[in-house]
Amino acid sequence: MIRMAKKPLEGIRVIDSSYVFAGPYATGLLGDLGAEVIKIEGPSRPDFTRGGAFSGLLPDNEARSDPWNRMSTFNLVNRGKKSLVVDLARKEGREVLIDLIKVSDVIVENFTPRVMRGWGLDYPNMKKINPGIVMVSNTGYGRGGPYSDYPAQATTQEATHGLAAVTGYRGGEPSKAGQSYVDFLAAWACASAALLGLRYRRRFGRGLWADIGMYQLGCYNVSEYVLDSIANGAPGERIGNRHRQFAPQGCYRCAGSDAWCALSVRDDAEWGALCGVIGQPELAGDQRYSTAAARRANHDAIDAIIARWTATVNKIEAMERLQAAGVAAGAVLDGRDLHFDPQLKARGLVEMVRFPAEREMGPCRPIIGRPWKFSAMPLALRDPAPTFGQHNREVLREILGYDESRCAALEGAGIIVDKPVKAREVPNMSMDQRVAIGRLAYWDADYKERLGIA
Repeated sequence: MIRMAKKPLEGIRVIDSSYVFAGPYATGLLGDLGAEVIKIEGPSRPDFTRGGAFSGLLPDNEARSDPWNRMSTFNLVNRGKKSLVVDLARKEGREVLIDLIKVSDVIVENFTPRVMRGWGLDYPNMKKINPGIVMVSNTGYGRGGPYSDYPAQATTQEATHGLAAVTGYRGGEPSKAGQSYVDFLAAWACASAALLGLRYRRRFGRGLWADIGMYQLGCYNVSEYVLDSIANGAPGERIGNRHRQFAPQGCYRCAGSDAWCALSVRDDAEWGALCGVIGQPELAGDQRYSTAAARRANHDAIDAIIARWTATVNKIEAMERLQAAGVAAGAVLDGRDLHFDPQLKARGLVEMVRFPAEREMGPCRPIIGRPWKFSAMPLALRDPAPTFGQHNREVLREILGYDESRCAALEGAGIIVDKPVKAREVPNMSMDQRVAIGRLAYWDADYKERLGIA
């Protein structure tokens, strides 16, 4: 009998006292690696992804009686966790958290610094409770400095860390790069910090505190502009899809509705290959385009030539023909494309998670897994995300050892609950209405059949 390899984080307990994307996604990944992750929410402060602006969609667009348990974003980033709902604004609730810290290995939190200080749960106090705890704090600006107490979210930080200043078209306004771009930089940083903290503890016998500022993560990702400013006095500028050295580079409309393909030519050989693909090999020797400098100077003319060709082929064909010729190219894939992309399918990125019948979520739903694999062990999503307060009693009785009278007292006082005191509003709109107002580009009525979850 072949014994399956253990997952690397089996036996590690993680407290996830974070909200929205960065911390929850990081701890979701830690759970995929085998950790026991306990998600903490407040009775009147459920995670924002349980309803409201960041919550995604409901399965089959049906709220049922518990929409806070059904939202797509929550179920994605909180897969495989246990749920403990406790009122940390009250002393008795914080005592529960302190008891949990005593028997845990990692805590991930994203409160503004004043909150943990006010509760006496900043790192200097937390390590007195558990000297081996690895504390990961993810805030907008980190602890210390004039901005440290500012509330922040990734959508505003793209401005403060400089990304918006260099994103957009030449002569145009600053632009966001996407929704919550920095949150996902922070998610990887939080996961890495937790792993490094565990390694540090194993080597030195004590925990540590990882103080992550999303502001700094964003600065790191525009580092070439920072260095260019320091070394050359260059302020940076918006240049759209173009490149300072490579030409041509751009995103070109293809045959079909809102269909595009991006490409980038790095040298003369690739330029010649591109000319061959689009059926105009003579352009490779045209003096107007024969060098990178010449191509940059005549980029508008080249864009028009490429666009005439891409308009005749679909985006996948454009990508495949260009790649076959050695030209870096990528079709612009939307949500539908990603579910059926053969590369992602071959890599197993989208996994099916089964839900118990009482959740009324359907037998299974597709969830994004991990963008990496291990040779020594297969990884897969373990369980669906928890319902609100689903594991209250399990955590209190089995992990903390509370007796029945103490559990009942906490529940009777409203410190431990299994329904939100105030649920976040879930928009009541049909799928067609969502398309009409721009929330969705389109929707497929037969999506369940196409995904194999009918």
